[in-house]
Amino acid sequence: MEFRPCIDIHNGKVKQIVGSSLQDGQDSAKENFTATQDAACYAHMYKNLNLKGGHIILLNPPGSTYYEATKEQALSALQSYPGGLQIGGGITAENASFYLSAGASHVIVTSYVFQSGKINYTNLSRLTDAVGPARIVLDLSCKKTPSGYYIMTDRWQNRTEEKITYSLLDRLSESCSEFLIHAVDVEGRSEGIEEELCTLLGDWNHLPITYAGGIHSLHDLEKLKLLSHNHLNFTIGTALDLFGGPLPLRDVLTYLTEG
Repeated sequence: MEFRPCIDIHNGKVKQIVGSSLQDGQDSAKENFTATQDAACYAHMYKNLNLKGGHIILLNPPGSTYYEATKEQALSALQSYPGGLQIGGGITAENASFYLSAGASHVIVTSYVFQSGKINYTNLSRLTDAVGPARIVLDLSCKKTPSGYYIMTDRWQNRTEEKITYSLLDRLSESCSEFLIHAVDVEGRSEGIEEELCTLLGDWNHLPITYAGGIHSLHDLEKLKLLSHNHLNFTIGTALDLFGGPLPLRDVLTYLTEG
């Protein structure tokens, strides 16, 4: 189990938001925190701490009034920590190589692969042909329904028909090197982890998975460790002191060292 840092960028600023509140049309979201430092500052901090495998997420879609400002922040972070961070948000087969050349270790992809509610295998093949599975992280952020967890796309605004199952993870694992999975129902709420999802993901354990959503204490980390059999990596946003929360990053890192 490893800590994976994050840099979420919305309207040109590093923020923590309630994921389910994001609205593309108005470039709006319920904000938990807006940083005074820029994205490069956070990337430099992660580099100094030797924290690898974190992710930058562009939360404005291409065409947004704020997209270029958000993209500029993301690129500055990649330049501050080349090879240390992944990047997602609007990634396609056409621009994936650009972001890798700009310093990203991996590209994170959702909506390009999951279109019209289903997996677009043509686009997935184009992406793997462009950069290779070893440089791809598939974002399978999901929402709970009575029949299971279903993948969300378009910055978690649209639900697909694709249910997270072991057979789906097996199939997609041939086209990527990692998965990033936000539990959309608890993302940005700091009210505890999605226990059923953590158990489901931890039992699979064929590729690295980074879980995000609801972590707000060391007790949550202990619970995540037990439920996932220590198989899941994790990220913390709103609850972390870097983003105005009560949980010190140093305590998280100490827990991992001594736990």
